Amino acid sequence: MARNTVLLKIKSLMPALSAKEQKIADFILDDPRFASRMTINEMAANLGVADSTVFKFTKKLGYRGFRDFRTDLLAEEFDPQISIHENVTPDDDPLTVAEKIIHSSAKSLNDTLALLSADDLERALDYLLGAARISFYGCGESGVIALDAYQKFLRSPIPCHAIMDSHMQLMQASLLTPDDCAVVITHTGVTHEMYVAAKLAHNAGAKVILITSYPSQKISEYADITFVSTSDETSYRPESLSCRYAQLAIIDSLYTAMMFRLTETSTSLHKIREAINFIKEEA
Repeated sequence: MARNTVLLKIKSLMPALSAKEQKIADFILDDPRFASRMTINEMAANLGVADSTVFKFTKKLGYRGFRDFRTDLLAEEFDPQISIHENVTPDDDPLTVAEKIIHSSAKSLNDTLALLSADDLERALDYLLGAARISFYGCGESGVIALDAYQKFLRSPIPCHAIMDSHMQLMQASLLTPDDCAVVITHTGVTHEMYVAAKLAHNAGAKVILITSYPSQKISEYADITFVSTSDETSYRPESLSCRYAQLAIIDSLYTAMMFRLTETSTSLHKIREAINFIKEEA
């Protein structure tokens, strides 16, 4: 794992952890330096859980065992992380608020970059490039991001679409085929409509790319690839602002890389630019 990704991964998995696993996670997040110097037996005894519970916790994070987990934990630097959004106060002047929000967004982008996998990006590009059509799904704020993705990918020669109504999304997802690719966006990872959309797309044989801040085990079961977008809050909050920039950056990265690999992009781009020129006033 890249630098500073152990704590980020723990935070992103919090909603999917059991009560005992959340106890372990909170202990590590509260004092990672202290936790990194403990044996599995010491940590288990300190928390009043079984050694096997700690071991399963590290396995859920993607490690072979506690030793590998502790090695990465020791390698990280543990500067206290403050939730900048939660630090904004009514006494802050507008410029201070702007500084905190922008710094928070920049941190979310850097943290998300640290979690990106080259293999996942390559596989996602293969799915997108090989798709007969690309469908985007999202509800609420995630629906706005799905719509933004649609207006970008509309410039490609690959047919794509996005529907804002959640019921129509489910109807459309049920009609996907193994030749299609579905991109499901959900910040919390527990939005029921998006869970059902991912399940329907998966059951239809389509490739499913999931973009979420909290990859719950329930929805991840139906995703072929999961991209984690981090936000600068210390707690689980469904109204995260900074995660939106990270999700948009993931989508922009996939779109840009895809367009450079397509050979017939000029025709679709020309048609779109020509259409927009019709409504522009002459200078």
